[in-house]
Order: sequence, then structure tokens, then C-alpha cells
Amino acid sequence: MTLIGGREVAYTDHGGPGPVVVLLHSFLMDGRMFAPQLAAFEGFRCVTVDERGHGGTPAGGPFDYWDVARDVLGVLDHLGVERAAVVGTSQGGFVALRLALLAPARIRALAVLGTSAAAEDPAVAAGYRAVLDAWVSGGAPPEVLDGVARICFGDFDVAEWKERWAAVPPAQLTPAMHALVDRDAVLARAGEISCPALVLHGSADLAYPVERAAELADALPAAEPLVVVEGGAHFLSFTDAAAVNPHLLKFLEAHA
Repeated sequence: MTLIGGREVAYTDHGGPGPVVVLLHSFLMDGRMFAPQLAAFEGFRCVTVDERGHGGTPAGGPFDYWDVARDVLGVLDHLGVERAAVVGTSQGGFVALRLALLAPARIRALAVLGTSAAAEDPAVAAGYRAVLDAWVSGGAPPEVLDGVARICFGDFDVAEWKERWAAVPPAQLTPAMHALVDRDAVLARAGEISCPALVLHGSADLAYPVERAAELADALPAAEPLVVVEGGAHFLSFTDAAAVNPHLLKFLEAHA
């Protein structure tokens, strides 16, 4: 935990001998979701950051993903890291794209999984707001937790994470959900991101269709060919680590 711009931001510098890789987690998750990558990325210095309203970082009121990107830059400043590669899953991808737009000289390479550069679809946003209302008023009903888990993890067993979700206080959940559903689109600015990029997506992603990944890969000037993981779920780096880690390692070894 450190103070970034007067705000508490939780992060873990996992150490390692090589270049810095920042790992940015999905909605409702925290840095622990990258355990499969931390075990595989032995040649890198990995840093996980708990984004606002998640893990050990308080929401502290309304925020957007540009604010979170600035938090991450503050962590890099605190660690004395001038440049880093960034890997982001879902929400972490939203933050990673904004990082690359805010500070292009500081991002060596960008890998995003299960993410989108578009604004949230209005119908989907309305559904998420209904989930928020039910969660806040009903204390995380089991059927709500089950539905969210299905969207995020597919058939993957995540009883441990659902227990953690049930304990999230409304003061954290509400601004985090608003940041998700009210985010701005950055697809039109993707052409400004000149660093090497890799986009991965699961064919069974229940949050965003593969088309969102394809349009992003097409818009990033230095993107490698889109990687579609057959049967992959939305939180791809967690549920399908065995399939994605070789792609991530090859990319990071070449560009980080």
C-alpha cells in the first residue's frame, strides 16, 4: 500500500530479475487473479495493482478508468520504474488502453484479454445496473452471484471468489460498477497506441463478443494477429491460463 496523489493504492511488487510487467485485474477481482501468470513469468519483475474499489484499494468516491490509469502510473513512479509492459484482463484491459494513451512513452508493450475499447452496450449496462440494485438491496443474493460468475468464469469453479464477492460493501461496489457501465469509448483513439500489442479473446466469452476484440486488434497499429482461445471464458487469463500463458510469454519475451 502506498499513497498516490494522496490516495491509498494497494499493489504488490513480486520482484524478479527481468523487465517490469504490470498485471491489471478484472472487475470484482484483485491482483490475486494473476496467480497462474506469476507462477509462469519467472523471468520478469511482476507488479500487480489493486484497482480502485477492489482488493486493498478503496474506491474513495466516484472514479473512472482514466483515474485508475493515473493510479498505476503513480505506482510506477513510486517504484522508480520508467517503462513497463502491461497485461490487462477485461477491466484491466480498459485501464491498460488508457495507460497507453496517457503515457505512451512509458508503455513498452500491451497485452489485453477479454476486453473492449467500446463503451458498454446500453442494454447490457441496464442489466448491470439491475444487478447492482439487487446486490446492494439484497446483500448479494446467491442467484446474482451465480449469474455474475457464469458471465465472468463460464463453467470454471470459483466458489472462493464468490465468497469474497459476497463480502464487498456497497460503498466499494457502487462506484466500481458505475465506472464499468459509464466508461467512455477509446476505439477511435486506438490508432494513437503505437507500442507492440497483443489481443486475446475467448470464443465462449459471455461479456463481449469476439468482434470487440477483432475491432480492437484491427485498430491498434502494431498489434499482432488476434488470438482466439477456443472455449475460453471472459476472465481468460484466470480460467484458461494454460492456453494463454504461452502466447503472453512469447509476446513479452519479444517486446517487454
